[in-house]
Amino acid sequence: MSTTFLVLTALGDDRPGLVEQLAAAISSHRGNWLESSMAHLAGKFAGIVEVSVPSEEVGALRQALAGLSALKVTVEEANAGAESHKGRRLTLSLVGHDRIGIVREVSQVLARHAVNVEALNTFTASAPMSAEVMFHAQAELQAGEDLDARALKSDLERISDDLMVDITLDEVVKI
Repeated sequence: MSTTFLVLTALGDDRPGLVEQLAAAISSHRGNWLESSMAHLAGKFAGIVEVSVPSEEVGALRQALAGLSALKVTVEEANAGAESHKGRRLTLSLVGHDRIGIVREVSQVLARHAVNVEALNTFTASAPMSAEVMFHAQAELQAGEDLDARALKSDLERISDDLMVDITLDEVVKI
């Protein structure tokens, strides 16, 4: 029996029971929930899920997911044999006054250095003393073994001064 790996994206008005509906559809077609990331954003539920499913169940699972009334689910086949987490692993933390363009400018530097953003979480919050809106970002990054970390840090420090944000870049040490 062959297995197909799928990546599902789900979006809908947030309410209790959405994850259960998604999980029920997957398991009723002998699908296995592998990895996921889900969030509540602006009153919406947004999620991405990787599942494995027997190849003969893919069509039926697609139909079941299309029939979910509370969620719009998009189904894509995962890249066969795709391996993540190769190369150098980095983490990036950023805190600064919120303004338009922060993510664009940081992501441009990362792209110039061929650094892939594997996970990005952002939020805004009031500063403790001034109540100014502060932008916070945490990212998990992947780069090739040949990354010039000094040049990347230098470029990030340059935009850090321009953006008036604090950026921390650390390499994850493999154990």
